[in-house]
Amino acid sequence: MNTKNLVALALLVGMGTVLHAVVPGFFFGMKPDMMLTMMFIGIILFPNKKSVLLLSLVTGIIAGLTTTFPGGLIPNIIDKPITAFVFLGLFLALKKFQKSIVSAAILTAVCTIVSGIVFLSSALFIVGLPGPFTALFAAVVLPTAAVNTIVMVVLYPVALSIVKRTKLNDSTVVVTK
Repeated sequence: MNTKNLVALALLVGMGTVLHAVVPGFFFGMKPDMMLTMMFIGIILFPNKKSVLLLSLVTGIIAGLTTTFPGGLIPNIIDKPITAFVFLGLFLALKKFQKSIVSAAILTAVCTIVSGIVFLSSALFIVGLPGPFTALFAAVVLPTAAVNTIVMVVLYPVALSIVKRTKLNDSTVVVTK
């Protein structure tokens, strides 16, 4: 992993942090996790285990520190690596469709739901939930999946354009033609 890759991942985490920090909690202290989209873009750009592990741990810690969910630090640290490796596994399994914005959008929606399930489940067992699981899932996770999918559709082409222009580590970056 070179310095350019680390800087690109840090920028994505930074943008995700700003989005995560400014979005208010609206349902029992839960808020949409906009950091997930940035983490997913980082995984698409650098689909290797070391980058994904580093990105997911940093994203989990920062999301946990900026969450409005009571006791949300540990569930975020558990959630992000699991979600990141599920995303990576699905992304690599779909080699034929990796360059498609549609596959990026579908993976974002699916893995945002995975993230929500893992987060809520771990929070349930560690600190308890401030409301019913199904209510939290329906009121926060599903709308977040929709918003993250829309954000991915908008940002994915922009990220690929930037990567092409900067020639950011051509050996690991997946670029459309």
